[in-house]
Amino acid sequence: MVKAIEVENLWYIYPNGVVALKNINLEINVGEKVAIIGPNGAGKSTLIKHFNGLLKPFKGTVRVFGTDTKKATVATLARRVGVIFQNPYHQFFSESVWDEVAFALRNFGFSEEAIRYRVTKVLRLFDLYDYADRSPFTLSSGEMRRLAIATVLAYDPDIIVFDEPTVGQDRFQKEKIREYIKLLSLQGKTIILVTHDIDFVVEGFDKIVVMNKGEILAIGKPKDILYDEELLTKANLIMPQIPRLVKEAEAYNILKHKPLTEDDLAQKILEMLRC
Repeated sequence: MVKAIEVENLWYIYPNGVVALKNINLEINVGEKVAIIGPNGAGKSTLIKHFNGLLKPFKGTVRVFGTDTKKATVATLARRVGVIFQNPYHQFFSESVWDEVAFALRNFGFSEEAIRYRVTKVLRLFDLYDYADRSPFTLSSGEMRRLAIATVLAYDPDIIVFDEPTVGQDRFQKEKIREYIKLLSLQGKTIILVTHDIDFVVEGFDKIVVMNKGEILAIGKPKDILYDEELLTKANLIMPQIPRLVKEAEAYNILKHKPLTEDDLAQKILEMLRC
């Protein structure tokens, strides 16, 4: 497997003395979909800021496609690692939606013809083309979220990091985000999602990383992680709805196959009824 990101013995201490990351070791392969879960203050956002060079290791090593991030500029790393931040207000600064999407393309040296093509394509994809001349700050929260994703997808990075994308989003918007992730995965992108919304990661991810208090508590397949009540409690997380229901059903010696989604659960119940 080709390594997209390698983290070895990573420590990070903020200038105020807060130890945010403690001996982090993590490998993410090209094309993987990885969810990093944990409560607020777990160190998730600090970790991903090392992937595009916004933060440099206090101790240890972070490599992106084999490049040591200590030896690379933020601009160089950002060309391969696109981060969609939790709050779009922190990401926008242009006067129009069009210019917001075009900004990174111009910085990376794309021709004006390529910029017009890419901006038009991505704005149409996210139903934002009619707002091209508007200020990003006049958009609704859902539109801002889509614009934040569009600004990154326009320059087509290899790794796309979503930082708490479901915060403030209703069920419909969450499903839209899930569809965007599926679409990007089909294009061969490496997807990293940071969240404390544990119900969002029950499907569509290859592995889950559990963090708390600056440490990685576990790395594993979704079913192994999301059915481990002791682990989730240690991470100050609540077990997702379906695993909780199945845990209750275990007392009656049913639902042993550990479904994670509503569709999986419905299928298992139908199979039981046919017996």
